Amino acid sequence: MPSNASGPASRTAGKNTAPPLPEPLRVPVADSHTHLDMQSGTVEEGLAKAASVGVTTVVQVGCDIKGSRWAADTAAAHENVHAAVALHPNEAPRIVHGDPGGTSQPPGAGGGWSRQGARVPGGDAALDEALAEIDRLAGLPHVRGVGETGLDYFRTGPEGKAAQERSFRAHIEIAKRHGKALVIHDRDAHADVLRVLKEEGAPERTVFHCYSGDAAMAEECAREGYFMSFAGNVTFKNAQNLRDALAVAPLELLLVETDAPFLTPAPYRGRPNAPYLIPVTVRAMAAVRGIDEDALATALSANTARAFDY
Repeated sequence: MPSNASGPASRTAGKNTAPPLPEPLRVPVADSHTHLDMQSGTVEEGLAKAASVGVTTVVQVGCDIKGSRWAADTAAAHENVHAAVALHPNEAPRIVHGDPGGTSQPPGAGGGWSRQGARVPGGDAALDEALAEIDRLAGLPHVRGVGETGLDYFRTGPEGKAAQERSFRAHIEIAKRHGKALVIHDRDAHADVLRVLKEEGAPERTVFHCYSGDAAMAEECAREGYFMSFAGNVTFKNAQNLRDALAVAPLELLLVETDAPFLTPAPYRGRPNAPYLIPVTVRAMAAVRGIDEDALATALSANTARAFDY
């Protein structure tokens, strides 16, 4: 989820209109990172619409205690939904400093929470309490990932960075102990994310959600065996660095995602995103790679299943 995801909604009709259904993929794929709880319509409607164009599996990602519980419950209720649970990097400083909502607060986030769902005071104890609940959720069989966690320096000061890094390290430990994939949110923090992963020892399966680095970083991720998940922003005109990274990343480490309702691919940028738009990004990725879309979809499907162990 982008750290600036909670900006004002567009008031123009075009911006609020859902893009049309793309031509269905011939080979089914998974949306490796989405936020169904932030999208319009019911879960069942969203899944059916996605399945109609060949997106048959989704990974529902939590960003705070409430959202992570919802992700786990939704995955338990739907065979083709897998959950990832975590405190978003921007959530950790808010919990520690007792701020129930700052300017960078993503939708659905809301300060510190106890295991019973009640708001608690700030401080390290509040973060520990929240992490304990993520730990509990991570042990559930239908929870396949721990994330999105990581570092986000877009709107974070020095004291916030310390809380983020402490939370990130704790999530790495949780993922390794439960044998779950680690889903990383990395914004303006490439060097520190890679440093912490090296210091802590990355889990066997580590996913860079909404990959945002360049080709050199992609080569470094490839050496470490990290999965790189590309979202709709790979289609943006100003994202040549992402296309360069996509071109050099090993095929067996590629994933695709929406991060819906954010990062809608061109030509629908700015309109609501949803898992059914995955084919638009898959076709753009295939063009960058210079390979057949069926071949790419086959790899993406296998890679996502391997990354999240389903």
